Amino acid sequence: MRPLQEKASVITGASRGIGRAIALELSRQGAHCTICSRDAASLAAVAEEIRGAGGEAGSIALDLRLPDAPARLVDFAVNRFGRLDIVINNAGATRRGEFLALTDDDWSDGFALKFFAAVRLSRAAWPHLKAGGGSLLNIAGVGGRTPGAAFSVGGSVNAALLAFTKSLAETGLADGVQVNAVNPGAIRTDRLRKRLQDLAAQKGIDLAEAEQSFVRLEKVTRIGEPEDIAGLVAFVVGPRGRFLHGASIDMDGGATKTL
Repeated sequence: MRPLQEKASVITGASRGIGRAIALELSRQGAHCTICSRDAASLAAVAEEIRGAGGEAGSIALDLRLPDAPARLVDFAVNRFGRLDIVINNAGATRRGEFLALTDDDWSDGFALKFFAAVRLSRAAWPHLKAGGGSLLNIAGVGGRTPGAAFSVGGSVNAALLAFTKSLAETGLADGVQVNAVNPGAIRTDRLRKRLQDLAAQKGIDLAEAEQSFVRLEKVTRIGEPEDIAGLVAFVVGPRGRFLHGASIDMDGGATKTL
């Protein structure tokens, strides 16, 4: 039997990047996956990829910034699979930029999807997770521990999500729900590819050289792959990771230098 056999999961931001990789990995380990993002076409492609590999998947396109959307996602998942055991709060991208260039809307939008949507989804899912001794995992980011000048929105949102994780983990002790967070570093997503393209253009070098330059500047071992994060997530929410609770796990190639 696979480690997550028959477990029912929800993964947000699952149409691409880290969320897609998590959905594929949880499915490979036996979980039924409900995937969500705003991009219906890309979601459908990921769901078909899961089903094509013999897994079970349902997809629903929602804007999780809307207050009622997280509860609708939970209802959809439970109606589809009859239970809910795993929730992965992964959705949300924040705008990079110098502080004085960022608007109130940039700040509001950053918190709306990555923080408030995670709070609402956690609240809606909690009774189901409590009933089955489930697991909730927040994908935050290393900027929440070591924010930089260009990451004031993202660093603030991630720090809030990490604080929320610690608080909710204490509630999880009483209710039998595992709660953790993972902090990815530089991962090869569409967003990072754009940064590398910009770096290559600025320096007049090719993408391979830009990647090598980025790794040196960031003082990391390498750029991470979405599958790196997916493998860690699957371990944490699986039976071998149950002793992890209230943890904030950095997976960043050594980017975080602080204790």
